[in-house]
Amino acid sequence: SAMLFSLFPGTDVGVTGESANKENAAAVTHATAQPWLLTPEPWNLLVTQTPAKEKAKEGETVVLNCHLNSLQHPSLADLMVRWYKEDEKGQMDLLEKNVTVLPNNSRVFMSGDLSQGDVSLIILNVTTSDHGVYFCEVTLPDGKVVTGDGTKLRIRRALGLFGIEESIGTIIGVVAAGIGGIVVLIIVLTPQLRKCILCMRQESHQ
Repeated sequence: SAMLFSLFPGTDVGVTGESANKENAAAVTHATAQPWLLTPEPWNLLVTQTPAKEKAKEGETVVLNCHLNSLQHPSLADLMVRWYKEDEKGQMDLLEKNVTVLPNNSRVFMSGDLSQGDVSLIILNVTTSDHGVYFCEVTLPDGKVVTGDGTKLRIRRALGLFGIEESIGTIIGVVAAGIGGIVVLIIVLTPQLRKCILCMRQESHQ
């Protein structure tokens, strides 16, 4: 009975092992058969955003470059392009299905030629609220989505008259503080100076 007992676990393992192998084989054939159902040749698209960081002054026009490269499919006109921005407020769509989605927008639109793979975004007359990271995203005909690495846009404030006044104010402040310091020094040193002058007088008398 001891021998029978030890045999049973063995046969047990053998049976489960075989059924698991059959299942694996089925899963493998299933997985390899699937792509043929989708498309004969899947898209392989490269979305390139350059540069990674962009700076602009208020009021300037900015072009955020995004280029698409696909070796198998030279015709890119049937792709859907989306641009969105991320900042501390969250995510905001700027362009969807190749068309601007911002309400009453006359500043942000796609500047490139999609059929040539150029889907760059142009922003006219930038303001400080335009800062953030901009992403170029493309949806392929088979539903696959490819997103660029993003371009970080920083906006510098344009120093108008107000800016100049501000900097003059700062300079006056710094100079006043400096003069104040000198005055304090003079007051602190005055007793010592008096003593020294007295010493010098005495010496000259002798």
